Amino acid sequence: MPSLNAEKLAQAKSLGFSDRQIAHLTGTTEDKIRAERKKLGLVPSYRLVDTCAAEFEAYTPYYYSTYDRGDDEVKPESPKKKVMILGGGPNRIGQGIEFDYCCVHAAFALKEDGFETIMVNSNPETVSTDYDTSDKLFFEPLTLEDVLHIYEREKCWGAIAQFGGQTPLNLALGLQKNGVNIIGTSPQSIEVAEDRKLFAAMLRKLDIPQPPNGLATNAEEALVISKRLTYPVLVRPSFVLGGRAMQIVYSDAELAHYMKFAVEASPERPVLVDKFLEDATEVDVDCITDVGLFTNSDEGTIVIGGMLEHIEFAGVHSGDATMVLPPHTLSKKVIGIIRDYTHAMARELKVVGLMNVQYAVKGDTVYVLEVNPRASRTVPFVSKAIGFPLAKLAAKVMAGKTLKELKFTKEIWPKYWAVKESVFPFNRFHGQDILLSPEMRSTGEVMGLDADPGIAYAKSQMAAGSPLPTGGKLFISVSDAHKKKIADVAKQFVELGFELVATGGTAAVLEKAGLKVERIHKLTEGRPNAVDLLKNKELQLVINTPSGANPRADEVKIRTTAVYTNTPIMTTISSALAAARGIAALKKSGYAVKTVQEYH
Repeated sequence: MPSLNAEKLAQAKSLGFSDRQIAHLTGTTEDKIRAERKKLGLVPSYRLVDTCAAEFEAYTPYYYSTYDRGDDEVKPESPKKKVMILGGGPNRIGQGIEFDYCCVHAAFALKEDGFETIMVNSNPETVSTDYDTSDKLFFEPLTLEDVLHIYEREKCWGAIAQFGGQTPLNLALGLQKNGVNIIGTSPQSIEVAEDRKLFAAMLRKLDIPQPPNGLATNAEEALVISKRLTYPVLVRPSFVLGGRAMQIVYSDAELAHYMKFAVEASPERPVLVDKFLEDATEVDVDCITDVGLFTNSDEGTIVIGGMLEHIEFAGVHSGDATMVLPPHTLSKKVIGIIRDYTHAMARELKVVGLMNVQYAVKGDTVYVLEVNPRASRTVPFVSKAIGFPLAKLAAKVMAGKTLKELKFTKEIWPKYWAVKESVFPFNRFHGQDILLSPEMRSTGEVMGLDADPGIAYAKSQMAAGSPLPTGGKLFISVSDAHKKKIADVAKQFVELGFELVATGGTAAVLEKAGLKVERIHKLTEGRPNAVDLLKNKELQLVINTPSGANPRADEVKIRTTAVYTNTPIMTTISSALAAARGIAALKKSGYAVKTVQEYH
């Protein structure tokens, strides 16, 4: 092991090496380096960012750390209790700006209750890093080392890891082991929800079903599990952000490719293999729980903030899916089961604050896909849809208040429909297929509100920049698996006044159902074809479902051309049906505009 004296350690820190990097280079542990550094009194000082460009003295509390010798510029201590809020870290698809919304609302809520708020984040694009959002902002990376420095320097009373998404959640256990008071749900409960073995044991105890699954530490184990479960299966690494490297696989060859190129499996980081439930309806639930539930008090409350039914079938990441609140097709029985399961898991995990659960519903059976004892991407949408700021309420609950004190004790079931649609960056990535998968790809979201579910969906499409047409030519090309269903969908569009255009196989199915179809060439057969019609603006709507796990090149070309020509395109049967309902509602009654406040 290379020797490391005080001088070398100080030099390494001033050059920007983290304790973890130094530990790796010297063959020791991060904890030992931190202990050695503290023994030597080697800690960072904090400097104030000059937000006034040296024109006059800057007082805005916006800090960064440095190991260069110099004065510490942090403002004098205040008598208030301090709460540290951990943000989501740098900008990337999968992290979601929704988490920043939750951090900002937490800062506002805790300020209202007399706390001093300290924000830790390193994303210049967010509201949480505006210097006037919190009492102090530390523009620092979300690492164990940096967060501990700030917590100790500021003598914080507590820290919130629940609002910044997966990034701070992964730090919770390490922070607690180093003396940080994580307020809200305990890191031990977070570990139960994140660790697949502990999670499966909890579900067995509560008698709650989950899709058949297994853990694989290498390609051979993954193959054995997949054969037992039967294809298709959903494979994913442990502790992922934004569904990264999640994939639905349909064969041994695809699985072998995934295990070789997509992930590094090991006993410490096993790959999760779940039976993929085809044609299941996915449901997201956000709930909030207070500490009174676990302190032998009658004050304890669990409230479901929102139940969102996905329009796309299970398999699309919740950050990308189109969702409807309240659920629009689920039976009262299924909704009751979802409510019971949510309450049971919140109690068992001793959740204090927010919890998100993802379910898959097949028939009358409700399966739990995953539980996140934290704020989810849907919290801002649900808050605006029901008229209650869930993130603010959760922050106050984590700081000790009960939901009864906050006058939020009953589930809100709106008398109108709220549709969440995602916004994608596909027009900036030429040649990139637009098909949705378990890996998140959206960069924003919009909301449609209306008393009619069809109009609410139509409004969401307008807001996402892809308004539904009320007539014209509809091009249909679907996979063999969807040919049985497509005739009924096409009939709805014909009744709405659309003319049908299709290639050979799909056209034959539609003609057999008695529908009039304009036949065109496949891309490989000649011209005119779908790409020509799209470029000429002769098509007003496209329904194109993928032919399998590896889409054909001509399918990809049709879908990407639809994006570049701003032609609305539906890639699932369920979204095509939603579009038909939306167009029917628009033609029948048009739409009116109301503010969110008027709905509430």
